[in-house]
Amino acid sequence: MTAYLFEPPKIQSLPVEGEEARYPVARIFCVGRNYAAHAAEMGNEVDREAPFYFTKSPQAVLESGGVLPYPPGSQDVHHEMEFVVALGAPVFKATRDEAEAAVFAYGCGLDMTRRDLQQAAKDKRRPWDLGKDGEGMAVLGPLTRAEIFGPVRDQRIYLGINGETRQDARLDEMIHDVPAIIANLSLYYHLGPGDIIMTGTPAGVGPVTAGDRLMGEIEGLAPVSVEIGPAQ
Repeated sequence: MTAYLFEPPKIQSLPVEGEEARYPVARIFCVGRNYAAHAAEMGNEVDREAPFYFTKSPQAVLESGGVLPYPPGSQDVHHEMEFVVALGAPVFKATRDEAEAAVFAYGCGLDMTRRDLQQAAKDKRRPWDLGKDGEGMAVLGPLTRAEIFGPVRDQRIYLGINGETRQDARLDEMIHDVPAIIANLSLYYHLGPGDIIMTGTPAGVGPVTAGDRLMGEIEGLAPVSVEIGPAQ
């Protein structure tokens, strides 16, 4: 039996609709600027050549229904509602068909962002880690198997805060679709079970404050929700 100097981090996992076994999360890849309207609202040009990525650590996972203390070090935390892809098979240098076949399930997610820290990093041409990766800043809902959800088409994706709709779009507005994202990402990583991809957010992102209740939904999937708590 292996001895460790301290207790290893617990395995982060997500429930799967209708099943007892949970999905363990290994890595979280996130796609930037994958909706034209969101790119425009952030003052960026649309890049249709290839997706680009940033990552969140597994410790960023907060299961839907929890409370997210207002992330430290920021005065401007934003919500970003996203379509989540969970892989269930190894894939490397994949074709579109191979990429699509590797999908295990889909879900709803919130990419919480310390916008002020992200913008400061952009201004200095530095990585976005402080803006994007933090405890609880990947709020993930229950997964639904791909064969139950069916083809990704024009399903509605939307987010409400305290009952008021803030983001509202369709999945077919993504610049890079799911097979294209997986195929491209597989050029750089040996992807496999446990890998999560957050596929980008539509327009309408904005700030949250302590006490806000967020509810995000995508047609055909279990919703994702979180309450913003006070800073700690």
